[in-house]
Amino acid sequence: MNRLLDIMFRGFIQKGNLHVTYSDGSQRSYRGKQPGESAGLRFYTPQAERALLFNPGLRFGEAYMDEGLGPEGCSLEQLMRVLMTNIEEHSLFSEEVSRRLRYAGRLLRPLNSLGRARTNVAHHYDLDRRLYRLFLDEDMQYSCGYFESDDVSLEEAQLAKKHHIAQKLKLDRPGLEVLDIGCGWGGMALTLARDYGARVLGVTLSVEQLEVARQRAREAGLEDQVTFELLDYRTLHRKFDRIVSVGMFEHVGLRDYATFFRRVHDLLRDDGVALIHSIGRMDGPGTTNPWIAKYIFPGGYSPALSETLAAVEQSGLWVADCEVLRLHYAKTLAHWRKRFEEHRAEIVQLYDERFVRMFEFYLLCSELAFRLQGHMNFQLQLTRSIEAVPLTRDYLLQAA
Repeated sequence: MNRLLDIMFRGFIQKGNLHVTYSDGSQRSYRGKQPGESAGLRFYTPQAERALLFNPGLRFGEAYMDEGLGPEGCSLEQLMRVLMTNIEEHSLFSEEVSRRLRYAGRLLRPLNSLGRARTNVAHHYDLDRRLYRLFLDEDMQYSCGYFESDDVSLEEAQLAKKHHIAQKLKLDRPGLEVLDIGCGWGGMALTLARDYGARVLGVTLSVEQLEVARQRAREAGLEDQVTFELLDYRTLHRKFDRIVSVGMFEHVGLRDYATFFRRVHDLLRDDGVALIHSIGRMDGPGTTNPWIAKYIFPGGYSPALSETLAAVEQSGLWVADCEVLRLHYAKTLAHWRKRFEEHRAEIVQLYDERFVRMFEFYLLCSELAFRLQGHMNFQLQLTRSIEAVPLTRDYLLQAA
């Protein structure tokens, strides 16, 4: 038995139960003082045990990818529920030190330059498009759906999300010029053009997404209404009636928040409306998990509303509306995980087993972050003019 890990788990498990089998075959059960779920963890190598003693926020995921550890007698979800619940209750000393160092260094990180932004985007969004088609909805929406009830499908939730955002953009006449910052594979832009008569410029830093979006515009016969370009929003210098950005703000970088909202302000016409949809956190400023930062979203960070609104206040924009979506992304991720598992063998053929273990770990931990650790989504409706949108929200209900 690894004595240091034994001591660590004794102090760490405060809620529920964890049964651990060490790499030498020895076993130990850790019972928390509070009732909770039970799970089993098995170490297959002493290297995984040693790694977990230092920076477990990074090393646990790496050890799972490398098959140095895994669930025993339970699912990966059950194991991570126990571990992530206890992280909320009582952080490991080594992880707390790591977190505090990351937090102290947040403002020392370099600005999100054009080159760095492009590299970070390519890491995740330039993966093989076939991967995303296997677990996303038909429209390839890679952000949280809008679940108006528990029994709607993923396709229905994503369609509802797009129309919910369109209502907040107040697309009350055809021909409005819309900028879609971080347009993904083009689904939002195409919907705004097809269903609301908008003329849309979608910008992305992903070559893979750009190719798919342009192909979709051609196939939909919307090339005269929708244009997609490989551009950074900071390089644009024209005015738009509306601006929408879904799932991009998480990649802006803390030191560039003020720049982002100033650019939104400058790119909007005087009577314009913008809608920013982002992952956020309910418990104030924090840090990005080091495993997520290294393997999934380099440069990514889910902001607190306090950080976001402080930057908006410097921009000259009105916050005309703010909505917090709590469990919508958890439900979305549950759908993605199910579809990913259904196509697991195909994805192994596209990449390899280690990649698949990495991606399933990412999808699961992301879902549990929304269920257990205070992550949520927020939508900010922003305007330059105090009179750009009606005085009450009734128009949103009428549009619905």
